[in-house]
Amino acid sequence: MTIYAAENRKESRGAHARDDFPDRDDAHWMKHTLVWLNDVAEKPKIDYRDVIMTTMDENEVQTVPPKKRVY
Repeated sequence: MTIYAAENRKESRGAHARDDFPDRDDAHWMKHTLVWLNDVAEKPKIDYRDVIMTTMDENEVQTVPPKKRVY
């Protein structure tokens, strides 16, 4: 499931790095990938869930905006 989801994600982000897609793409991939298999004979199903970009209590903890990791 991990490999199937990684192949589907056309970007590089953190530990998920691809030579054919070297940059992160927040416009299209700022979402969680969900993968499941209903039957062994079928291809895995892929769906997505939005990333929550705010904290539970913004008065106590500030939201950290996403940014490219550079080392």
